[in-house]
Amino acid sequence: MPEHTSDVVVIGAGLIGLATAWRLAADGIQVTVCDPTPGSQTSTVAAGMLAPVTEVEYGEDDLLALNLASVAAWPTFAAELEELTGLPAGLHQTGTLSVAYDVDDAAALRRLADYQRRLGLDVEELSGRDARKREPLLATGVSGGVWVPGDHSVDNRQAVAALLRAVELSGATVIRQRVSHVITAGTTAVGVQLDDGDTVRAAHVIGATGPWSSQLEGIPDELRPPVRPVKGEVLRLRVPEAYRPALKHTVRATARGFSVYLVPRPNGELVVGATTSELGYDTRVLAGGVFTLLRDARTVLPITDELELVESIAGLRPATPDNAPILGPSGLDGLLWATGHYRNGVLLTPITAQIIAETVRTGVLPELGKPFLGSRFGQSAEHLR
Repeated sequence: MPEHTSDVVVIGAGLIGLATAWRLAADGIQVTVCDPTPGSQTSTVAAGMLAPVTEVEYGEDDLLALNLASVAAWPTFAAELEELTGLPAGLHQTGTLSVAYDVDDAAALRRLADYQRRLGLDVEELSGRDARKREPLLATGVSGGVWVPGDHSVDNRQAVAALLRAVELSGATVIRQRVSHVITAGTTAVGVQLDDGDTVRAAHVIGATGPWSSQLEGIPDELRPPVRPVKGEVLRLRVPEAYRPALKHTVRATARGFSVYLVPRPNGELVVGATTSELGYDTRVLAGGVFTLLRDARTVLPITDELELVESIAGLRPATPDNAPILGPSGLDGLLWATGHYRNGVLLTPITAQIIAETVRTGVLPELGKPFLGSRFGQSAEHLR
């Protein structure tokens, strides 16, 4: 069987795997990326929100710090990507408007805004009228809002295309094969075997396999990451020229207790998402999901009825028990995890790549990554050095 060698082998070519491979290859490290369909799974489905403030949850202080570091890193990351490739990285720094439809929704939004302010985050409460001044096509029933100037969005498909090109230009090798299993020697990962029988030997193996991470073969059961797939359906609508821009900012809305987000693209596309369901690896688009998204979108943006539905698609979020990623040493020497990003994969792309690349170069996980070791889920200390 043919055998290849590399300094690092990255399993998975979504945004996280590609960005990590690019950062390592740019430092002169020999990198091989293995994925049968690079850039075509979860990373192409997302709406691409960079929303550390609007998506903050109570008690997630470590995750908030990681998210804020990554949103701050995105402008430089995007600029470097565009300079290298000549392709758009898809970053749109427009700010985000959270809105509430009825009085109960508004009360919940005010409570969240109070919490955000206590954390020192930059938010501004708005009346319904002021929210509609920012977005004139919002429904007259919108009763209040919160303006978040630091939350933005990325066209994830543009980012994927640019990263694929960056990986190529930086000298990394992309093998369009599925990894059948991780090769080990005692307690050390020493490479991977591919479906066609070829092997790639490497001093470092990086698992960036998203919702499929727990299925990666060759890893002791007690070291498998607790990552599960959570399905999300997303719609892409097209705004007619006469109505553009239907929205100038990303809008996150709560309508009669239901959440929906609407992310505008400069090309006239409007992304609407997303449902949440735990149905294993089922990626069928169901009528109920489409109905729910359109119902809630048209409640806050009535013009939705007049937009063309150009795509309905479902993807799988890689979720962990605490909704935070798993980063760094796995407990198997030579294997690092970069997985479990749940709703924040696009947001956390730059900082994850930075953390994992630094860990490979220095052998030490940066402080920012230490709260996200897999050991927090109860694996024994001797497995997680």
